[in-house]
Amino acid sequence: MTTPVRVRFCPSPTGSPHVGLVRTALFNWAFARHHGGQIVFRMEDTDKERSTRESYDAILELWRWLGLDWDEGVEVGGPHGPYLQSERGDIYRDVLDRLRASSYTYDCYCRNEEVDARRKAAGSKVQGYDGFCRDLSDEQRDAFVAEGRAPIVRFRMPDGSITWDDAVRGDITFETENVPDYALSRANGDPLYTLVNPVDDAMMQITHVLRGEDLLSSTPRQLALFEALVELGIATSVPVYGHLPYVMGQGNKKLSKRDPEAHALAYREQGFIPEGLLNYLALLGWSIAGDRDVFSMAEMVEAFDIKDVNPNPARFDLKKAEAINTAQMRLLSLDEITHRALPFLKEAGVVGDPVSDADAQLLELAMPLVGERINKLGEAVPMLGFLFVDEADFERDPDDAAKAFDEQGLAVVQAAHDALADVHEWSTASIEEALRVALIEGMELKPRVAFGAVRVAVSGKRVSPPLFESMELLGRDRSLARLRSALG
Repeated sequence: MTTPVRVRFCPSPTGSPHVGLVRTALFNWAFARHHGGQIVFRMEDTDKERSTRESYDAILELWRWLGLDWDEGVEVGGPHGPYLQSERGDIYRDVLDRLRASSYTYDCYCRNEEVDARRKAAGSKVQGYDGFCRDLSDEQRDAFVAEGRAPIVRFRMPDGSITWDDAVRGDITFETENVPDYALSRANGDPLYTLVNPVDDAMMQITHVLRGEDLLSSTPRQLALFEALVELGIATSVPVYGHLPYVMGQGNKKLSKRDPEAHALAYREQGFIPEGLLNYLALLGWSIAGDRDVFSMAEMVEAFDIKDVNPNPARFDLKKAEAINTAQMRLLSLDEITHRALPFLKEAGVVGDPVSDADAQLLELAMPLVGERINKLGEAVPMLGFLFVDEADFERDPDDAAKAFDEQGLAVVQAAHDALADVHEWSTASIEEALRVALIEGMELKPRVAFGAVRVAVSGKRVSPPLFESMELLGRDRSLARLRSALG
């Protein structure tokens, strides 16, 4: 790149962050980092009714958890602030005044119902403004003012066509006759998104606007406005635009905020790790190689080229996301998995906060049993809880208990109890030997049948860490007590 790359994150704090928003941010981040560029993080909070501090904090929290760092913007500062649109009102009003003094805009006094009536009378099916106020006479303008009408400012779209080389899709052309003149402000003078977004990009010297495909139809308007901003000395150049593919949900419909898979923070709550979620989101429109799905963010930065992004819609597949997360989990050390799982164990009350010495010692012994078995950090809670719970609070899954403790199952539990009662050197090897002799050799049971009821009796669930190792950690007295309690 001849010009240093500058991209932006510009979310609106109006709800739970969407995975599509994260995918867009990730591609911008990887693009900037690949080219040694800069990332500007601003908040587009001009929607006063829907913007909330809770959403603002959630976005920052999510970005930090994911490790998507930025060089300039909210919480960091920089030379082009403020980075909250709600604090940039004077800037927008100044730009609006300069545009109004030019030939690029005009004041429009029309009411929506008047535009609709003219369209209906003409039998036109074209949506948008009809240009009625483009060339008002002084008399017409005076008449509107005399009625007490406050104008909005409309941008005057040029005649002909607008073509740009989209960074993702190649050459795209729009005929401007299909792009009506659009409003830049409300009647009270407040600027609209159609003005503030390009003005921010101009004044923050953004070189590349990489955004969702849903915004493609607004690009001709922004390009025309940018040409005006350059002419007026507000912008130095027009950024390169690139439109990323839709993220689709079930039924080949665009993934919406109503879909449970769409909420990015939910993945952290479930126990996804940042490496897993980012790795999967990177695959929604891009790949590092045809035969490789698992990679680090450093590898993505090294390989990322915006021209390699596939413009076709990408479908969000939760099972694939979980599989990628599992693969990334397997790359972590046991110590790292323990460190990351600890907040989930604390929140669930499995261990105390702070962790007691006894719990820390037990956790150190227990984590090797599940480190290769859990696919999300949150799974450590149900997998390990039975080892830490007080006996008075120990409970079994009702469905698992009902299936395990039929007549044969209870007989198995009784035989297991009797065999283990004679074991005094309480170790994994001696527990396994005693149970195999009693249940497989003595009762002639298959291992799945032999150990299933015992597993539910001591852990409370059909799925648990390895049985014999778990019983060693539980200890002789607690293991025998749980076998007795299963017998009623």
